Amino acid sequence: MKKIALILSCIMLFALFGCGRDNAPAADKDTGEITVLTSFFPMYVATINITDGVEGVKVVNMTKPQTGCLHDYQLTTQDMAMIEKADIMVVNGGGMESFLEKAVKQQPKLKLVDASKDIPMLEDNPHLWVSVTNEIKQVQNIAAQLSEIDPKHKEQYEKNCAAYVKKLEKLGQDMHAKLDGFKGRKIITFHEAFPYFAKEFNLEIAAVIDREPGTEPTPKELEDTINIIKGSNIKVIFTEPQYSAGAAKTISAETGAAIYELDPAVTGESNPDAKDAYIKTMSKNAEVLAEALNK
Repeated sequence: MKKIALILSCIMLFALFGCGRDNAPAADKDTGEITVLTSFFPMYVATINITDGVEGVKVVNMTKPQTGCLHDYQLTTQDMAMIEKADIMVVNGGGMESFLEKAVKQQPKLKLVDASKDIPMLEDNPHLWVSVTNEIKQVQNIAAQLSEIDPKHKEQYEKNCAAYVKKLEKLGQDMHAKLDGFKGRKIITFHEAFPYFAKEFNLEIAAVIDREPGTEPTPKELEDTINIIKGSNIKVIFTEPQYSAGAAKTISAETGAAIYELDPAVTGESNPDAKDAYIKTMSKNAEVLAEALNK
């Protein structure tokens, strides 16, 4: 009896300490791959740069290419299946993915990477990546947390992170060269995606056309925006490719303000060619903004 009790005690101790000591994600039993799931396109672009060439790590994006920002997003059955199969999930954080809370709790083995960790936020606005400076911080956050979860590939994550950050720093320098001359200028944006962008480039958002994306502004909101434009002598307004420009066209007809398009870098195809998507989109935004503010 004593021998049996001793054996059982050893088994229990092994189970307890064996489970507790290994924080690494459980790789797929068949392929040996670690699946990293990203919540939406900006997180996907950052993550594929960090994991580029890392053997045994697969990155999958949860939402469809044209989903855009995750305002009022609702999980689908397919999303739930992807979450269940994932080993790691990279999220923007800051409240952007609040719809995930219940689903994540049901997957205790899923490791979460929060890209917004320790980044100061503006009035609970989670659109951090639209600032190049914040995008760099998010990339570094993702790399650091992936390295902690998957130390086997830490050196590669850090090397890729450094290379991508170097590209982002060059992007920031180029954008400042184009936009610093417009310091203090007022702009009208489509929705609340650009406060961090405006702060970085010393611009002032005088009004927002549609504070609730997907719903048309009320007549009073349209009137207020029109009066701001007329009173401030603003000559341009900005729409976003992910949403209808109907309200902007109405405002333009009333004020004569020209319509330009700024892209918050939230949509695109989830494939290896997307590695430079953020850089290309933000470079284009700088060109568009410079042209618009020169009017």
